[in-house]
Amino acid sequence: MERVDRCVVLVDAGYLLGAAASLLAGEPARSRITVDHAALIRGLRELAEADTRQPLLRIYWFDGAPDRVPQPEHRRLRVMPRVTVRLGALTRSDGRWAQKGVDAAMHAELTELARNRACSDVVLVTGDGDLLPGLMSAKEHGVAVHLWAVQAADGDYNQSEDLVAEADERRVLDRTWITQAVRAKETGGVCAPPPAPGPEIAAILSAPLPEAALAASAERASEARVAAEADGSAPQPEEDGAAERPGPGGRGVPTPKDLAGSLRGPGTQPSAPSASAGATLRWSSDKGWIERGGPLGEPADTASLPTLAQLTSAEQRWADREEDITTVGGDPFEVGQVFARRWMERLSDHTHLQKLSTMYPRVPHRIDGELLRYAARFGLLAHKDDQIDEHDRYAIRAGFWREIDVRAAAGRTPVPERTGSSGD
Repeated sequence: MERVDRCVVLVDAGYLLGAAASLLAGEPARSRITVDHAALIRGLRELAEADTRQPLLRIYWFDGAPDRVPQPEHRRLRVMPRVTVRLGALTRSDGRWAQKGVDAAMHAELTELARNRACSDVVLVTGDGDLLPGLMSAKEHGVAVHLWAVQAADGDYNQSEDLVAEADERRVLDRTWITQAVRAKETGGVCAPPPAPGPEIAAILSAPLPEAALAASAERASEARVAAEADGSAPQPEEDGAAERPGPGGRGVPTPKDLAGSLRGPGTQPSAPSASAGATLRWSSDKGWIERGGPLGEPADTASLPTLAQLTSAEQRWADREEDITTVGGDPFEVGQVFARRWMERLSDHTHLQKLSTMYPRVPHRIDGELLRYAARFGLLAHKDDQIDEHDRYAIRAGFWREIDVRAAAGRTPVPERTGSSGD
């Protein structure tokens, strides 16, 4: 079998990104860095083709993931040209995450490529000495092995010495090269002020309140004032007009107190007991995995809102899955937008949209549970109690409401009347 003159890159993502974090942020935690994966892949390809003087066949990206479920970064990577993602398990032991099966997968891929003469050169981006047998086997099959290291933070090697000694060619990816695609996250000092809300939370807070909710809030406030005047009781400043009081920064987002007032109904004193007094006043359900009903659940009119599953045919379900795999990156904000777009496009009765608007900014439980289950497909679990991280839940719901607002506003845009004669 004739050997093909082309190169292959095998990347141990745990080593590459962990070493980059140590170099740029002072510790190997990947959460301390942000990565432009498109720029990183482009840089690896260009450098590999320049070093080996061979065209690229493929970049294999080896990484760990909980239960081998692709995370958002893996979903972005695996649809890039000439990139194949291989996932091992990611397990937690003694408070630390550890990859399982990644080295074995790299060894198997390296050996198979060499045995089948699929390439003339292999670039290994790793530091693990467990790959030494595979490296030696590849050399015996006539493959040139290039070993790349990430510049160590302390100026020393961060690779197995045996691996370094056995490689045919070596290169160090220095700080200048790394920072083309990787940046350290900024962290404040001990006395730094609290961080501002993230962009996903700010998106909810800055979103205009749907018109139906604004009208309903104003009507409730007016009725409450009339009832208070008839009783001869002066309204308390902190309670009166709560439904129409602007939210943070003067925006029209109702607070939990505002929602509580709307649940009690017009003319009801805040201190009076009510069947809805124990209703959930969060922006949505706390977990979202179950449906809730009864007097403490959502109102009957919003409980009748159809779920996306009820609106989706078998053909659409197949198309949705194809879109999820090939084009949806898995960013939490994007996931919420995609879900809302599909729900709105498939509504046959748009009065449901008006009902949903009256619930803003709280997503009804049935829809919220389905939304979070959909998000879980993209690996957005926090890896503790199988729940989605609170920060990601904010982002998912922010994306949902942003898409609802944008599309509803587009539907309300009046169409200009034609002028002139009918023959124009």
